[in-house]
Amino acid sequence: MTTAALAEFSEVPVIDVGPLIAGTGARHEVARQLGRACRKCGFFYAVGHGIDESLCLRLENLSRQFFAQSVAEKMRISMAQGGRAWRGYFPVGDELTAGKPDQKEGIYFGAELPDDDPAVLAKTPLHGRNLFPDLPGFRETVLDYMTGLTHLGHALMRGISLSLGLDEACFADRYTGDPLVLFRIFNYPRAAHAPQPGDERWGVGEHTDYGVLTILRQDDAGGLQVKSRSQWIAAPPIPGSFICNLGDMLDRLTRGLYRSTPHRVINTAPRDRLSFPFFFDPNFNAEIRPLAELAEVTIPDDRNERWDNASVHAFQGTYGDYLLNKVSKVFPQLRREVL
Repeated sequence: MTTAALAEFSEVPVIDVGPLIAGTGARHEVARQLGRACRKCGFFYAVGHGIDESLCLRLENLSRQFFAQSVAEKMRISMAQGGRAWRGYFPVGDELTAGKPDQKEGIYFGAELPDDDPAVLAKTPLHGRNLFPDLPGFRETVLDYMTGLTHLGHALMRGISLSLGLDEACFADRYTGDPLVLFRIFNYPRAAHAPQPGDERWGVGEHTDYGVLTILRQDDAGGLQVKSRSQWIAAPPIPGSFICNLGDMLDRLTRGLYRSTPHRVINTAPRDRLSFPFFFDPNFNAEIRPLAELAEVTIPDDRNERWDNASVHAFQGTYGDYLLNKVSKVFPQLRREVL
């Protein structure tokens, strides 16, 4: 079996993932739909996910309160104070995509780990405590949200396992049983006018995500675009949904059968845009090897087709090795100070 190049599609499919959450027999039909979406466009909307909408709205309201503060107030939880845990706030322009500053600000979070956790004692990067702003309910809301999305991530990976004809615990047993979960809250300030392609004022330029699965909630401003073979496709917010996309490591694990698809963000709304990407990734120490069950899939040299001209199939090592190499390019100054 050979893998296909980036496919042609005109919209992102909507999939009711409720049977995966409930564990009913209908989950096999959901898996079939997931497989089709993963092969064709690498994106899908998840509805029927069971995440409380009131929790999502509470998170959105608290986030707007935080970003409405002065930069000086927000910098009280700056990433420089997060140390090796790589947590905290960064201002507009501090994060890079393909070497260019993104037009967004944000807060980085991860699993909340106590100081005596073995990974923290070992000074493992990206592990530790979070930095939370001094806003009532913010800490509890973020942690509740992350707990809910971690459960959803496990359910979606069970469906993706089934979609490949594998045991539904395949990914959990080998890579994501104890996942590395990373959560971001991004604010894209409104633009005075729409930037043109190639302009550094894109909210986030063309890219693919690093890990296995991204679960994204957007506010109603829109602005997310997904790359089809011949055009960019809008992926507008659908009330009550999460939009999910595959990352580079799932592309590698499936030998290119499931592609990580480029996407980008531009805020053309007359107000700030909020985005809540949750990254459900392999364990930091997981060895990233393609699934032996998919040995018949032929791995193409697709580096010339990829946005960064780098093939994910050439990587050898742990997910931590891969991720640290990537994030160190996003915050070069922090890399010199922390890693």
